Amino acid sequence: MTKQFESDYLTGQDNVRVWGMDVHNPVFFVSASLILTFVITTLLFTQTANELLGIARAWSLINFDGFMMITVNGLLLFCVVLIVLPVGTIRLGGENATPEFSRLSWLAMLFAAGMGIGLMFWGVAEPMAYFTGWAGTPFNVAPWSNEAAELAMAATVYHWGLHAWAIYGVAALALAFFAYNCGLPLTLRSAFYPLLGEHCWRWPGHVIDTFAVLATMFGLATSLGLGASQVNAGLSLLLGVEDGFAIKLAIISVVTGIASLSVIRGLNGGVKLLSNLNMVIAALLLLFIIVVSSFPQALDWVFYTSTHYASNFISLSDWTARDDAQWMQDWTVFYWAWWVSWSPFVGLFIARISKGRTVREFLLAVLCVPTLVTIVWMSIFGMNAIAQAQAGIGSLADGVSSISLATFQMLENLPMAELTTSVGIVLVLIFFITSSDSGSMVIDSITAGGKFDSPIPQRIFWVVLQGLIASVLLYGGGKDALSALQAGTIITGIPFTLVLIFVSFSLLKGLLSYHKASHRRSHTINRSPSTKAG
Repeated sequence: MTKQFESDYLTGQDNVRVWGMDVHNPVFFVSASLILTFVITTLLFTQTANELLGIARAWSLINFDGFMMITVNGLLLFCVVLIVLPVGTIRLGGENATPEFSRLSWLAMLFAAGMGIGLMFWGVAEPMAYFTGWAGTPFNVAPWSNEAAELAMAATVYHWGLHAWAIYGVAALALAFFAYNCGLPLTLRSAFYPLLGEHCWRWPGHVIDTFAVLATMFGLATSLGLGASQVNAGLSLLLGVEDGFAIKLAIISVVTGIASLSVIRGLNGGVKLLSNLNMVIAALLLLFIIVVSSFPQALDWVFYTSTHYASNFISLSDWTARDDAQWMQDWTVFYWAWWVSWSPFVGLFIARISKGRTVREFLLAVLCVPTLVTIVWMSIFGMNAIAQAQAGIGSLADGVSSISLATFQMLENLPMAELTTSVGIVLVLIFFITSSDSGSMVIDSITAGGKFDSPIPQRIFWVVLQGLIASVLLYGGGKDALSALQAGTIITGIPFTLVLIFVSFSLLKGLLSYHKASHRRSHTINRSPSTKAG
């Protein structure tokens, strides 16, 4: 532990026990009150709330697009710098720390928490949306053209690849380093200790953690709302179930119940088990599609996507003088805000499972492995759909009628469509549950002052509240539920980007100081006279 970052503050020392819960005062009460106020207000004034969400969404995108593009590009560059700097050799938890989980389980958990449910929803919908011009095309290229296909795959991976995981990586590394190497509580406020000192445990820290809870809740609610919509669409296609709010509410309720059981079982008995299970099911579904599409064709698709991602990487990162400013705001800036809003959740969750990894190993794994999996997944799903559309096969030949249906419309043109659609629905549900229970576990930790062993009612409270927000946003958005879900993410995600900027400065200061102290200590030991026997 570096003396510069030592603190007398004890984890959970500001906690109070109330209603069978052990909660931080005032983070828990302020966060819960603000969220419940939003829920009640939206239900009472649905139309007004929806209009205000839309206005706030549009204003944020127009005024902060450049800020978001600059910041996220900067975060990726920052990760690369940390990898090559000598601080990359620092081990999270100290020189003798060992990983708690195998590398495979570790990767499965961080990937399932960070991307799983989104890949199932957008794996077909996003490439098809760009290819057909459903909501604009990258650089305003002509829809349904070869150039549209190339940019559709490039832009999709761009949104889900290195930039997204750089956002997660910075948040996760900061949380892990200050908790495991500096002995501070595993909450976001601890990442500000080099900048704020003991003020971290006072009102500035309360604001930071409260903001983290709000951003995380709305980021998760967006994913849960999309997941419920996709499950509903799959059931509608498979069984003729009505596609409506009542069914989505029932789906959210069932998933919330299962997620509650999972959080009761804890990290090893719940999240780890479900993460490994959904990775196996996802791999089997992906392998099936590769086999029926032919392995050489799948390799061509992966190569096609990879090359166009690389060749368009710089141009998609440039936010200046773009003819497609509206597309960039609606898609790229929205995604950056979404990932930022998820960063406290995914970051804290990854931090919790990453003790024993070096900074270099951590960042290389967090950046590269999910990006490679994303390229393969998006290539197989997205290019399959584009190929069907180009060949005039199935309903995708007419474009995207519903983004919730897109994946299942692609699967229905492959062999064993009913089976693969059923597997797809199950996979979405498991990803759904994994995101909900891991997110609840993280929010619970923040609102418990960094404690992990909180009472069961406390964990269940946050699971239920997540489902409630997702339901309210779907209800308030009505026919335009997607915009309502996006609005909640953008309104919390864009301001939280400022927090990540300060986290980056604080992390760099902490790592450099720790490495310098470790180097000095090692040099002192090497220079000390040895004691010889006899």
